[in-house]
Amino acid sequence: MKVETTGAEWRKSRHSGPDGNCVEVAFLLDGNVAVRDTKDHGRGPVLGFTSGEWDAFVAGVTR
Repeated sequence: MKVETTGAEWRKSRHSGPDGNCVEVAFLLDGNVAVRDTKDHGRGPVLGFTSGEWDAFVAGVTR
């Protein structure tokens, strides 16, 4: 999925350490969700998910 992340507000866990081994998530205006690797400093690939895919992922992780 091609995602437009211009102006996205990226978030990462407060529990992330300073070593950069974490991911960032952005909830986009079109309802999709973008995920990227923090250590790429915004220059690496971005994964895009529909809201339904994201909800299924979160549900699976919390189980």
